[in-house]
Amino acid sequence: MEILKIKSGAFEEGGWIPARYTGRGEDVSPDFTIEGIAPNAKSIAITLDDASHPFFPNYNHWVIWNLPVQATIPEGIPHGEAVDCLGGATQGVAYGRNRYKGPKPPLKSIHTYVFTIFILDCRIDLAANGTKQDLLHKMEGHILQQAELSGKFQSHRE
Repeated sequence: MEILKIKSGAFEEGGWIPARYTGRGEDVSPDFTIEGIAPNAKSIAITLDDASHPFFPNYNHWVIWNLPVQATIPEGIPHGEAVDCLGGATQGVAYGRNRYKGPKPPLKSIHTYVFTIFILDCRIDLAANGTKQDLLHKMEGHILQQAELSGKFQSHRE
């Protein structure tokens, strides 16, 4: 099976995430381009975690599932439980309740954020009050591929 590759027009792997995509800016989700999607894929899920949170490791900022299988995920996914423009994808409960909530570390600290894209062999039956942990449980045995894209952000970087 081909290796899954993801990238974003917003930032490079390991690079600085522009303020536009953070809680210190416009707080819009970045775009993603996905290469090497398995031919038997049925849906896509995405999580965003703060890998540097000092008290809650991998603090979840965003969780969305049942995106249609497509090579491009647009930026600025609308808020709400159901995302009609993306085939009725569901946004669950994270730091951003039923919405994308981007990086917003305390002043001057640098945090690393990790977007994980999962390619699944099914659609996930999970209500919009579901969390990342609920999603991970439902995805067990259904993940065909996954890949990560990480970036860093520092509030009011000098």
